[in-house]
Amino acid sequence: MSQVQVEYSLPAGDGSERIARAWARVPLVPTPAQRAEQKARAAALLEEHGAVLVAHFYVDGDIQDLALETGGCVADSLEMARFGRDHPATTLVVAGVRFMGETAKILSPHKRILAPDLDATCSLDLGCPPDAFAAFCDANPDRTVVVYANTSAAVKARADWMVTSSCALAIVRHLAERGEKILWAPDRHLGAYIASETGADMLMWNGACVVHEEFKGIELELLRAEHPDARVLVHPEAPASVVAQAHVVGSTSQLLKAVIDGEASEYIIATDNGIFHRMAQLAPGKTLIEAPTAGSSATCKSCAHCPWMAMNDLAGVIDALEQGTGEILVSEPVRARALVPIERMLAFVKAHPESLVAPAHGFVPHLGSA
Repeated sequence: MSQVQVEYSLPAGDGSERIARAWARVPLVPTPAQRAEQKARAAALLEEHGAVLVAHFYVDGDIQDLALETGGCVADSLEMARFGRDHPATTLVVAGVRFMGETAKILSPHKRILAPDLDATCSLDLGCPPDAFAAFCDANPDRTVVVYANTSAAVKARADWMVTSSCALAIVRHLAERGEKILWAPDRHLGAYIASETGADMLMWNGACVVHEEFKGIELELLRAEHPDARVLVHPEAPASVVAQAHVVGSTSQLLKAVIDGEASEYIIATDNGIFHRMAQLAPGKTLIEAPTAGSSATCKSCAHCPWMAMNDLAGVIDALEQGTGEILVSEPVRARALVPIERMLAFVKAHPESLVAPAHGFVPHLGSA
C-alpha cells in the first residue's frame, strides 16, 4: 500500500498557525475485470445487508455509479445528510470523508453507519481541533457560533448553527439581519466570501481546504484568455482571486445545475475534479475544463482532487459490508449537542427552500481582481 503526505494549515485560535502533516492512502487501481467483479460484489452486499450507499460528488466514479444503480444517492453534503436521515435503510455506507459519516450518525443514531475507509478525513476538520476551537469560542462569548459541515462532531457540539456551502449565505444573512455577530469556522475563504456578500460581522477561524486553496487567480486569467466564451464556475472555498473571476459561485450541486442548465458550450470548473464524472453524465454535450492549480512549470497544472476522497474505493465498500470495518461512532453527549446546530440548519432550509434555488451569478461584487 502506498501513501501520500499532505500538508495543511493548523491554526491555534490565537492568530498563530503552523503547517501540519497527515497521510492519505493511495488505493490500488483495479483492472477492468477486477472493477466489474468488485462492483457486482458490492451491489450484492448492499442488497444482502439492506444497506444504502450515500456518495459525495468527489469520490471515485465507480462508487457514484454504484450508488445510483442500487437506489442510493450521489450529492453534496447537505443532501447526503437529508437522504441518509430519511431513507428507511438501517445501514448507511457513506462514501466521502469522516465528518460526513459522523453527520449521518448524529442524525440517525439508531442506524449503522459504515465508511469505506475510516482514515479518509479533511484538512478543514484536521485544521480545527476541538480543544483549540473551544478556547476560541470561550474567548468570544458574545458571538453566534456558525460552523461549516467540514468539521468534527466535537466542533459541531460547540456550535449554534451548522451550514453547508448550499445554505451558508442564506443562514448567515438571516443571522446578520437579526443583528448577530458571527464566529465562523473553519474555512477562511468561504468565510470571507460570505462576509463580502452579506456584510455580516464575522470573526474567522483560519483554516483552508488543501484542494480549493490551490486554485490560482493568475493562472485562471490566462486560461480564460484561451477560452473567452467559457463560463467560470467556482466553489466558494477557493481564494478570493479565483472567486472574483466567477460567473457562478456555488456548492457542488449548484455548480452541477449551472452546467446542466447553462447555454454555454464550455465551462471552467474550480472545484474538486471528482465532480466531472457526474457533470459529464448529466451534461454530455458540454466541454468541461479543470481550473488551474499551479503554474505552467508545474508537473500537474490542474490536479484538484482531495487525497482523502480518493481513498474511497469499491474494495473499501466490500470490506465495510463483509467485515463490518469502518463503523462510525459518535459518543453521547457529543452527539446530542451536535444534533442541535444540524437540525437548526435543516429546519431553516425546509422553511426557506428558496435559499437553495440558485447559486450566485455574475462576476462577484465586493471582491477585487487577482
